[in-house]
Amino acid sequence: MRRLRIGMAQINTTVGDLEGNTQQILKATAEARSLGVDLLTFPELAICGYPPEDLLLKPQFIKENLRSLKRVVSGCSGITIVVGFVDAKGDIYNAAAVIHDGKLVSVYHKIYLPNYGVFDEKRYFRAGSECPVYIIGGVGIGINICEDIWYEAGPDTAQAYYGGEVIVNISASPYHFGKGNLREKMLATRASENVAIIAYNNLVGGQDELVFDGNSIVLDEKGRVIARGKQFEEDLVVADLDIEAVSRRRLQNPKWRKETLRLEERWSGAKIVVSEVPSASPKPSLSSRQLEARSLPGEVYGALVLGTRDYIIKNGFDKVLIGLSGGIDSTLVAAIAVDALEPSSVVGVAMPSRFSSPASISDAELLAKNLGISLITIPIEKVFQAYLEILSSSFEGTKPNVAEENIQARIRGNILMALSNKFGWLVLTTSNKSETATGYTTLYGDMAGGFAVIKDVPKTMVYELVGYRNSIAGSELIPVTIIEKVPSAELRPGQKDTDTLPSYYVLDPVLTAYVEEDKSIEQIVAMGIDEEVVKQASRLVDASEYKRRQAPPGVKITTRAFGRDRRLPITNRFKG
Repeated sequence: MRRLRIGMAQINTTVGDLEGNTQQILKATAEARSLGVDLLTFPELAICGYPPEDLLLKPQFIKENLRSLKRVVSGCSGITIVVGFVDAKGDIYNAAAVIHDGKLVSVYHKIYLPNYGVFDEKRYFRAGSECPVYIIGGVGIGINICEDIWYEAGPDTAQAYYGGEVIVNISASPYHFGKGNLREKMLATRASENVAIIAYNNLVGGQDELVFDGNSIVLDEKGRVIARGKQFEEDLVVADLDIEAVSRRRLQNPKWRKETLRLEERWSGAKIVVSEVPSASPKPSLSSRQLEARSLPGEVYGALVLGTRDYIIKNGFDKVLIGLSGGIDSTLVAAIAVDALEPSSVVGVAMPSRFSSPASISDAELLAKNLGISLITIPIEKVFQAYLEILSSSFEGTKPNVAEENIQARIRGNILMALSNKFGWLVLTTSNKSETATGYTTLYGDMAGGFAVIKDVPKTMVYELVGYRNSIAGSELIPVTIIEKVPSAELRPGQKDTDTLPSYYVLDPVLTAYVEEDKSIEQIVAMGIDEEVVKQASRLVDASEYKRRQAPPGVKITTRAFGRDRRLPITNRFKG
């Protein structure tokens, strides 16, 4: 029987850490070699990290990336590997190196360069045009990169019809909720329509706003899952592939002869022999593994934890602080921070004012106790009173309004940043997507900080995530009094969020339609939502762009996040 043992190293790289990434690659290669792996793959741009953005405009960055590739080549004797790097041949390419037994055999250049959403690859790379098939251990292997496999009748199809029995796709596919299922269905379709085994190797880890979920997968020629990588964790996925099953199924499918002729007119293909003879050395047995991808809301929680942990650690912080108000948003951020780090690395700061309810103060204290984090209490009344006195002559003759309310938020932001400045702790902000969208958050107040953990989490999902965290704790880790509390900024007597905004259960569907789906006011009203609510929400979203431009980065978990994923002008008179 013709068989191939494939390994997929699902590693967590860091952009620009060429030395660290190279060490990870060599370590995974040594482990795969000990397991008798014939072909080992790594994610897209694994050597330099993804996405490198304007580092690609620095010639020295490209040179050092090529130097690192040479180190990888020299350290890969006795095995074949595919690893992502930046190739420089007159221009630069998003590339995959094919390395066999310590020699660089060939390089594949990515053909489809994504230029939408968070992607900007046409800014940097030239597209490739060739779809070679590599003979590795006597097996036809098609190799392509990320976006290449998302297109029907794309490079993967050409490689399959040119003799590729296994299609390897190395990828850096950013997470948003539901994407894993979408991606798996697409890959299953590619496997069955090409009658080929698909080995999809995805990156894992956080990089600024982006989270890569891993969840690498191997599917047989019928689109059935053979093996799966862990979600939101590093992993080495190893599977034995039955190549004879591909040959048998293709013999039963006469369309191959016709399709091959048609594709030859579109794509440039060639067969490159890497190794014709399968490895004869005995292989150790593989331990069985059964993994299921998480479902909502667990997968979102996992993404937030990973994105938060990697942002903190990769940027050199060892401790974070959070303003704990006793509300549900700061509660969720604190829980995520504890799971991302450990309780001793998280500091809560309670900053009660004259308008803070006794329940909020006691809830913050109980939460800190349940999470095992330290809590600093700094009342702001004296500072607030000093502000009012200083501004009294300037504010004379006016009624108290949002200006006085926001002074409190800005005092709190100032205190958090003072502690951050003194001790080197990173401030995690606590505004959710519903607040960020509508501007229901204070510039230089609760927006002040280094990382906005739940910036892309709608308020209604905040409740789901808190419920999920309690369910896996098996206890009331997050007090029910916090969950059942009416949302309030507590900046004036009796204040409720619904004094300013519609109910979040009404508002969030409007924001999804307007922000993520680009629906017009008329289209959203046609969904059965009150016209005044829709107009109010759209007006608030449009008017708050300048605020969002000054907000810290945060984890992307929806199909369209504020920031690099949604780019609108601040100066803009178009409405609707």
